[in-house]
Amino acid sequence: MATNVIVPTLGESITEASVGQWLKQPGEAVAADEPIVALETDKVAVEVPSPVAGVMGEQFFKTGDTVTVGALLASIVEGGAQSVVQPLTPAVQPLPPAVPPVPLAVPSVAPGVPPVVTPDVTGNDAISPAVRGLIDSYNLDPASISGTGKDGRLTKGDVLAAIEAGTARLKVAAPVAAAPATAAATPVAARREERVRMTRLRQTIARRLKEAQNTAAMLTTFNDVDMTAVIEARARYKDMFEKKHGIRLGFMSFFAKAVVLALKDVPSVGASIEGDEIVYKDYADLGVAVSSPGGLVVPILKDAQAKSFAAIEQEIADFGRRAQKGQLKLEDMQGGNFTISNGGVFGSLLSTPILNPPQSGVLGLHRIEDRPVVRDGAIVVRPMMYLALSYDHRLIDGKEAVTFLVRVKEAIEDPARLLIDL
Repeated sequence: MATNVIVPTLGESITEASVGQWLKQPGEAVAADEPIVALETDKVAVEVPSPVAGVMGEQFFKTGDTVTVGALLASIVEGGAQSVVQPLTPAVQPLPPAVPPVPLAVPSVAPGVPPVVTPDVTGNDAISPAVRGLIDSYNLDPASISGTGKDGRLTKGDVLAAIEAGTARLKVAAPVAAAPATAAATPVAARREERVRMTRLRQTIARRLKEAQNTAAMLTTFNDVDMTAVIEARARYKDMFEKKHGIRLGFMSFFAKAVVLALKDVPSVGASIEGDEIVYKDYADLGVAVSSPGGLVVPILKDAQAKSFAAIEQEIADFGRRAQKGQLKLEDMQGGNFTISNGGVFGSLLSTPILNPPQSGVLGLHRIEDRPVVRDGAIVVRPMMYLALSYDHRLIDGKEAVTFLVRVKEAIEDPARLLIDL
């Protein structure tokens, strides 16, 4: 008996997906609740499990096809025997008779083509230019001509006399060396182009980023922050923190807390525009951009204002692990009123992050590097990071944007502010 597998409900307002990858092939054994196919929605990959144990039957869609909720994906044959694909063993064919080696043909000089001149090995370096020209014009071997000049040197008359008497010999042609293969004769590796269909996630990322550019009046303001205090705090407490909470103390929890503090002072940065209304929020649902095999995804750290440093670090670490395994759920990605994107982990020095609609602000973090700065009139070296705040200028004025970024900077440079809410 065969059991049908259909496309499950994918989430609110999501009616279709793409077949990302078949995890089981026809004939393979399948356990109950074992994933058989991964579907890609606009935001996440959803694995569809088998409802029964059996053998993978017919698959009704190929990788890349678009499917709708309720569509028939495949069938599972309950209790069916696993089919085994036997490899084809080709019959042993006798080896073809050995081909005798073909002797290399010795190139010959074509008629009418003057032979290649060998070097003059006579040691007679005193041949005059006139005599040399005569010898070369007749292609003669100077060693075959007796010289009557001083010290046995050849004269023009000696050459003419030898030609007339027929005693002068032609120079022996040197063997023609095989011409090296020219670049044109060398086969050039074929130039290739590969067309790969965009995943649904990549299509959604492209569409939403372009919509953000077309809709929002985006502007970016920059600042830099001295990371000395945070680095010292991490070095002092990291071992105790990890021992107590089972998670490393990272930079993101400091910035998440700093953003929460800044959103209290400048609530418009966490607001959004809906029609002709501005929606303000008294909570901080922070999107944390993480990398996944399919592209950048932004799971939401909900109610960050109520979470401890340890809870923030644990949740962010969990987002990263699940993103790499494709295990983020749709509810992990929904909502959010501000985003933090850390390009510094990839080595970025400075960038202008793009808004994640309908959010009105996004904070870009960058790499930390030692730079000379002035402190109390003296030039000192400090670990510095550039911060970038992109914002929707329709809602947020320049003064508010700068104030928000300064609040973040002050909290990072003096982490005690995070504890006493300053």
